[in-house]
Amino acid sequence: MTSHRSILQLRFEMPPGSDAELPEQLRRLLEHITPRVQMIEPDGAVLDLTGALLYFHQDARGLTELIQLRVLAYFGVSSAAGAAPSRMLAAMACALTGPGRRLIIEDSPAAVRAFLRPRPVRELPGVGARAAATLSDYGLHTVGDVADVPQLTLQRLLGASPGRTLHERAHGHDTTTVDPTPAPASMSSEHRFDRDELDPAQHRRVLLALADDLGARLRASDQIAAGVTLTVRYADASSTRRSRTLPEATQHTVLLARTAYTLYDSLGLQRARVRGITLRADALRSDDGATRQLTLDSSDDKPLAIEAVADRARRRYGQNLLYPAALAVTRRPSTGVDGPGDRG
Repeated sequence: MTSHRSILQLRFEMPPGSDAELPEQLRRLLEHITPRVQMIEPDGAVLDLTGALLYFHQDARGLTELIQLRVLAYFGVSSAAGAAPSRMLAAMACALTGPGRRLIIEDSPAAVRAFLRPRPVRELPGVGARAAATLSDYGLHTVGDVADVPQLTLQRLLGASPGRTLHERAHGHDTTTVDPTPAPASMSSEHRFDRDELDPAQHRRVLLALADDLGARLRASDQIAAGVTLTVRYADASSTRRSRTLPEATQHTVLLARTAYTLYDSLGLQRARVRGITLRADALRSDDGATRQLTLDSSDDKPLAIEAVADRARRRYGQNLLYPAALAVTRRPSTGVDGPGDRG
């Protein structure tokens, strides 16, 4: 662990239905504190405060309190915070902290040990259920238990690389840096139901409408998406989010819709009272040089041909002239859209 580093991780309590531009607005606010800000999907950020502490004449606790206060005052967003000498420790501290609160781990070996050793070993990054079960079989339940075991023993139990990594993390060693490179641009489309909707058929109709809208806008802006994110909001104001990287970047409605259906099915919703659905195309880039999707089979030729005709008609006569027949049962679900280049 490098001396005198100060890393802060924040977890924001995003208001339901918040503006898609809010994460970028939060980034700009945080960059007034330090230029080393990395936004973390879907609701977090990590900051390297090492240089900012001297500039603001604050310690880690004081600067963290200032940042949380500014985020709340400017945007009404409460946040949980964890600050520590390394990114791993900051993330662990943040995960243990509630909204409006903060957990600060001082930059000293004693403070790091006091925090780490009692923690369950599964809280260490990279320790999944299988590794935790293996360690438990040998009586290694806490981080302290693991830290007391020789590295070679851990390597015999888990393998050379995992064992070495676990040994380092159990002693608080982490040199991961904050990458301030902005996240790739995204584009999203949203539908809010007039009332809580329980019917899965209606949910799927909305997914098709959102995919159709995103596909048309991607093609119109000459962009392709490398991933898709689905967010479902419920009557109790909670939400679930799932993301998937596409086999190949695409701008075709048929592939976006298939991925949206897969993400929806993965939620396993049973009579869920759905308030709204948002579909987001992630990691946008220019379609220059993009190849025809190899994942499409021959049955997709007709949808692609219809898609091209619909695009030409939309450019000439308006966006709502042509759309998938499945959306014409009653009326096409309306979509609220965020423009190209928005960050989700």
